[in-house]
Amino acid sequence: MKPLQLQEVVKQYGDKTAVNGLSFDVEEGEMYGLLGANGAGKTTTMRMVLGLIYPDGGTIQYDGKPFHSGLSRIFGYLPEERGMYPKIKVSEQVTYLAQLRGMSRKDADSNLKYWLERFNVPENYNKKIEELSKGNQQKIGFIASIVHKPKLLILDEAFSGLDPVNVELLKETVKELRDQGTSILFSTHRMEHVEELCRNLTILQKGKAVLQGSLRDLKSRYPREHVVLRTSGAVEGLQSIAGVSDVQRTDDGYRIRITDEGSAQHILQTAMTQVNVQQFELKEPTLNEIFIKAVGSESNA
Repeated sequence: MKPLQLQEVVKQYGDKTAVNGLSFDVEEGEMYGLLGANGAGKTTTMRMVLGLIYPDGGTIQYDGKPFHSGLSRIFGYLPEERGMYPKIKVSEQVTYLAQLRGMSRKDADSNLKYWLERFNVPENYNKKIEELSKGNQQKIGFIASIVHKPKLLILDEAFSGLDPVNVELLKETVKELRDQGTSILFSTHRMEHVEELCRNLTILQKGKAVLQGSLRDLKSRYPREHVVLRTSGAVEGLQSIAGVSDVQRTDDGYRIRITDEGSAQHILQTAMTQVNVQQFELKEPTLNEIFIKAVGSESNA
């Protein structure tokens, strides 16, 4: 059985359909990407998965079973708006939340200390949330979502507010949890994080899935439109090659936009007759480019 399955899920608010016939599966040990512009239905979907609100149609199943109260113990949730209590100590708050998920106070305290050390903030154990920096508040929110070792982890903008060093630290942790068998539903505006962490994804627009499947398959559906050319010197005549729409000079070569993949070979041949070619690559489309093409003017998420 799959840890999470959505089948034709619908959620309506009055005459507005927030989620419209959404289906996808999350496998054990998989990190699944959920993308979309603001208002596309991502948060509504995550809240339905968590049982905070109920679908008006379709089904959500967990290991083949419908939602029940006992599932709260297997859930971990990091919402975009963190919701930690500012005047309560980290130790009291996180251990209490873990106890609500069925963990003993002793085990919760031990796990909290482990994660504080892992994230290089052991000194925050007895501090109140309001005494912490935004980045450290983010770390504590993340720890609270995983301290009880959830089987299903829901992450909404998990890396926002963090500097690059701490983003890498949390990414490594998420990869580790995934590799240990945790199933993760991951929503973010940062396309490069989805490309790095997720194998499968859904792009939502106005509550409907406009693109869905494996990242590799989605990329194969879109043309490769950029050539990276690194050379020992200047190359003449690139702009005049059929299918070349733009040529940009870089520090060590060119970035070239094409409308026909067949132009790439002509670019290489032209360059090789004039200079030493150190790198030639026909780049596959980025997820950000695919997202913009899929949702058009709503790509401001």
